Amino acid sequence: MDGSGWSEYRHERLLRRLLLLAFGLAALASGCGGGASNSASARCASPNATFQEATDVGDHREAAVHFTCEGAVLAGTLYLPKGDGKHPAVVWVHGSGETPRLNYGTVVAPLVEDGIAVFSYDKRGVGESEGDCCPNAYYLLAADADGAVLAVRSHPEVDANRVGFYGASQAGWVVPLADARLSKPVAFTALVDGPTVTTGEEEIWSNAAGEEEDGPLTPERKAEATQRLQEAGPSGFDPVPYIKRMSTPGLWLFGGEDKSIPTDRSVQILSRLKRAGKDFTIVVFPDAGHGLVDDVPSAPEAPATLVDWIKKTANAS
Repeated sequence: MDGSGWSEYRHERLLRRLLLLAFGLAALASGCGGGASNSASARCASPNATFQEATDVGDHREAAVHFTCEGAVLAGTLYLPKGDGKHPAVVWVHGSGETPRLNYGTVVAPLVEDGIAVFSYDKRGVGESEGDCCPNAYYLLAADADGAVLAVRSHPEVDANRVGFYGASQAGWVVPLADARLSKPVAFTALVDGPTVTTGEEEIWSNAAGEEEDGPLTPERKAEATQRLQEAGPSGFDPVPYIKRMSTPGLWLFGGEDKSIPTDRSVQILSRLKRAGKDFTIVVFPDAGHGLVDDVPSAPEAPATLVDWIKKTANAS
């Protein structure tokens, strides 16, 4: 999540389902499987980034950024630390729904205050960014994320060798794909509430776990959701082939009582890859749900855990 709160997340998720249905109907009507926006060929190798001069706003600086990907100009803000030098940086990747750029605060401010730049852009079709929002077209979303990385790497005050991804929820599918398609992978990835299961498995879990209902995930509901997950098996977009290609340090934070994604199954996948040699850090907050970095996080210690790992990893890159 991006700090918008649990209630907004539920609204966004409903919107995402409606948009997915509409997108699928449009694809059927066109007879071409989704058109260019859902094509595996979507790329952003030359974002042609432009930067306005950074404005001093007291404890940090801000620069407006524009870059072009797949026919749309996307807009965002680069939050820069005070002082000269080449700074490490993170690029925020959105969760689902109509999500604008992050404001200064939550986990942005602690990073910038410790010398790490943060770039966040309005999602395609939101705010100042052109295009149509919000397709579940992971290739297109990954292209936008890659364009953001390339844009940030070109800024004169950013160390191009120390730029990483940071994202939440839907970013669990987008970031591994984006990283795998960069000619030069990012320095690190930090994902919060990010599924490593297929899109179909996540949908089955969230329906069975009662994501749209109030209240915690009960043991009975969790057992039922686990059984349905096992019976159904994988379907839809699968991030695992791209996670396997990741060669840099990665952090995954999960809530043990998440009703949106199957934490146990996601952790099993990552643990298997970690045993095979991946430099992955996996942290589960047993009593937490989705929204680990919301304005009111489902685990109070989650934001600090995230920030500390990013600072340590970025400075070691």
